[in-house]
Amino acid sequence: DLKVKDEEALGEGSGSGKSEESFNFESDKYSSYTNSSPVIKVSEEFITREEIGGSAGIAPNFTDKGDLKDVSDKKSGSREQQTDVPAPVSSGREHSENLTTTLKRQDCSLAKGRWVTDDSRPLYSGFGCKQWLSSMWACRLTQRTDFEYEKLRWRPKDCEMEDFTGVKFLKRMQNKTLAFIGDSLGRQQFQSLMCMITGGKDRPNVLDVGHEYGLVQSRGSARPDGWAYRFPDTKATILYYWSASLCDLTPINPSDPATDFAMHLDRPPAFLSHFLPRFDVLVLNTGHHWNRGKLKANRWVMYVGGVPNKNRKIATIGGAKNFTIHSIVNWVNSQLPKHPRLKAFYRSISPRHFFNGDWNTGGTCDNTTPLSGGKEVLQDESSDPDAAAAVRGTAVKLLDITALSQLRDEGHISRYSIKATPGVQDCLHWCLPGVPDTWNEILFAQL
Repeated sequence: DLKVKDEEALGEGSGSGKSEESFNFESDKYSSYTNSSPVIKVSEEFITREEIGGSAGIAPNFTDKGDLKDVSDKKSGSREQQTDVPAPVSSGREHSENLTTTLKRQDCSLAKGRWVTDDSRPLYSGFGCKQWLSSMWACRLTQRTDFEYEKLRWRPKDCEMEDFTGVKFLKRMQNKTLAFIGDSLGRQQFQSLMCMITGGKDRPNVLDVGHEYGLVQSRGSARPDGWAYRFPDTKATILYYWSASLCDLTPINPSDPATDFAMHLDRPPAFLSHFLPRFDVLVLNTGHHWNRGKLKANRWVMYVGGVPNKNRKIATIGGAKNFTIHSIVNWVNSQLPKHPRLKAFYRSISPRHFFNGDWNTGGTCDNTTPLSGGKEVLQDESSDPDAAAAVRGTAVKLLDITALSQLRDEGHISRYSIKATPGVQDCLHWCLPGVPDTWNEILFAQL
């Protein structure tokens, strides 16, 4: 066994950026990777459905040729193994007959369970972790006074979930790289994990290795496209790359500073296709940028097959989102045989909790009482059917956090954001410490 001390295994690096989400893309950011993005062949026959919040479409699975394939449902659970090894009785023999090993296997879904109060929580202080945690998500630094939500822990129904510690995580990830690729909720999960690993403490020996992945702040940008940090004692690397749509984005006219961007629904982000061979664990997510306002603000134009999309079946926001999720999952699944060590996850959507309106129409999430809407998830099916359908029949695993997060409406930033706009509440992002810590505990249990 590798012996790792707390102080040796845990480290620190330069802080993550504190700026708000930026949607500006410079053409030079994509020049290195654009030609390496493969086109994914996916059938265009979709069964669409309208859904609250702009999401739509459940698509069937497809073969490599783009044909529909018949797949049976798989359980989206995990298998947990516990090994109990009683101490052997010394007999002088080379092989002791008294040495026994008992394997206890349990089939369980980590998404089913209940929230319980745990006075040992949170796993790090909301006043600390300033090197990794953006101040806009640190609710302890705001006017908020209730923090009971920090004491809640997720308890799966049919199995024990292994306790998370930074030392165990780094040992498990020795000489490995974990990559989060997604939107600002993916960035929250990344910052949460960095705080969990370090216990929120300053670790000056953690290396900033963003330059190895092209994650450097370009001229005129508010922040880099992501961050990458390496813990020197175990060589574990944790990185995040911002890709709100999980599409490859290329400037339509690179010489024009005001150009629109081709949003290739059938191509993975160039960053992902370029660096995938270096990853050991991959966590993907998308969802909340799929609306007409965001596409217009970012000047994104839907492309399929290298040309503007003309297929009406995927021209809707919901249809395009669902098409993209299936495309990216199928592409990653096609790459897994080439990279047998890679474990890939698609994280289900993080729920919003706007009541009596939306983010720009006076919607609120004022509740501060934990679990006022319930504390238990018993359903077998995911509350994100699009994500569940996309991974079904593939080797990509579902990191199913939607239903358990749906019970936590008190855990959002709400009206306490540092740069609050009067009448506007943030009922999308989460206070940290908070709900995203549980997402990482479930991820850890599945590694």
